[in-house]
Amino acid sequence: MRYLGLHLRARRIPAALAAAASGTLVLWTVVAVFSEVPDADISLVTLLVLLLAAVVAPTLGGHDDALDRTSALRWLPRRAAHLLVALVIILALVLVTLLTGARFGPAALVLRDAAGLLGLTALGAVALGTARSWFLPLAWTLPVVMTPFAGASVPLQALTWQTQPHDNRTAAVVATVIAVAGLVAYGVRGSALRDIRSAA
Repeated sequence: MRYLGLHLRARRIPAALAAAASGTLVLWTVVAVFSEVPDADISLVTLLVLLLAAVVAPTLGGHDDALDRTSALRWLPRRAAHLLVALVIILALVLVTLLTGARFGPAALVLRDAAGLLGLTALGAVALGTARSWFLPLAWTLPVVMTPFAGASVPLQALTWQTQPHDNRTAAVVATVIAVAGLVAYGVRGSALRDIRSAA
């Protein structure tokens, strides 16, 4: 139990959980107070999931990147479990709103976007490091949210998978590929090492 507690603190998980819960509550309140319909717009659902994926980003690495690459521990299952638990927490925070008067759903949309955006965050950690891991999902998703492309061609649907309807097969395939790629890459490689000279 002591190891688990130290691990959670080293990965800043208590702070991330608090930020995730607070962010969900704020967006839920906005919809509950200002929306005339109970179901949140698909763009707001995507933005909430993006926010929660960004909150997960700092937890993908510890204080010492080199320590996370040591062979003393089996990191691959730990990293994979970390992402899967993060996915479950995001789903729980968002889908609990389906029981309230301001709903963020449907569940298939939340699952698709959460898996895909977490995969992008994991790929960002591998390529850019923990501190910048949220750049990739943010850079891809914000332009998509601001410019809806429902009913577009298949390539455009693939490019804008985050805001496609929950039953869009192209979007589901793209999100699945990104999620698996992120899980495998982060599980095997972990976060990119920080440049010690720039961190000093």
